[in-house]
Amino acid sequence: MNQIKKMTSHHLFLPVFALVLLLIFNAFATPGFFSIQIQNGQLFGRIIDILNRASILVILSMGMTFVIATGGIDISQGSVIAISGAVCCSLIGGAGDGTTQMPLLLACVIAVIVCGICGVWNGFLVSKLKIQPMVATLILMTAGRGIAMLITKGQNITVYYKPFTYIGNTIPGSPLPTTIFIAAAMVVLVVLIQKKTSVGMFVQAVGINAEASHRTGLKVTSIIFMVYVFSGMCAGIAGLMESSMIAAADPNNAGLNMELDAILAVALGGTLLTGGKFYIGGSIIGAITIQTLTTTLYALGVSSEQLPVCKAIVVILICLLQSEQFKKMFAGKAEKKAVTQI
Repeated sequence: MNQIKKMTSHHLFLPVFALVLLLIFNAFATPGFFSIQIQNGQLFGRIIDILNRASILVILSMGMTFVIATGGIDISQGSVIAISGAVCCSLIGGAGDGTTQMPLLLACVIAVIVCGICGVWNGFLVSKLKIQPMVATLILMTAGRGIAMLITKGQNITVYYKPFTYIGNTIPGSPLPTTIFIAAAMVVLVVLIQKKTSVGMFVQAVGINAEASHRTGLKVTSIIFMVYVFSGMCAGIAGLMESSMIAAADPNNAGLNMELDAILAVALGGTLLTGGKFYIGGSIIGAITIQTLTTTLYALGVSSEQLPVCKAIVVILICLLQSEQFKKMFAGKAEKKAVTQI
């Protein structure tokens, strides 16, 4: 009994349980869900598609995890994704001859730096001016797509430079999409930083009690500033991947509502939205679970308009499971039932 209680109380239990439940459901409800084909040395199938799309969400959720761990929130990630795609595609150019105006690597680096500057803006408002994170990031969420539209002059920019498509798709000769390798590299980098430095401990301390952290000598302002910059850069990398998938910059639709999926993935992974202790592994599994849920709903014929309703139900369930008051109410009813039976 104690072993079961210990297992169910583990922070990874909820995301893993939800993912396994979805996979079991798809095994019966979605024909060919687990089938994988090999064509020209490349793997194809719904599982590969899930991992491909989830890679973007994994990167976003890692940035969001650190922000939420400090007690903040970043609802501008979707707009920053649009800015990233707009900057990169504008620099590469849309010439139909398949050439590029600027080296691909340089264009990608500039796009990520610009998104890092967006994170600097958010971090400045939250850490220096003490504006509430929701309000501070709402500014860029609202203005970000307008900025992307200004960069692209109100047009979708199609990129004909073939190597650009390799970022979000598959490099010739590789069995898996490049996005999976990029996400894996980011995970390794974040885990190494967390394990080999004190950054994770500092972020956690700020989230638990910012005032006490300040009194012990931690530079709370700098830590909060840093996590928003990192979140912006994560959104920038995600923006490169998403624009590469369609070989174009689409300011209106790129990253639309993806910040909400990232928040949901972090919450599902066990990180409390009030800040404090965070779980990178939980966020990663949460991101894969959310993408699996999205793919499952589409496979069942749920329209894109109805999808947010289904996700809202998941959010409500997560909030209930994280609510200490709900747990006490549930435990109280269970005790009353046991006493009545006696």
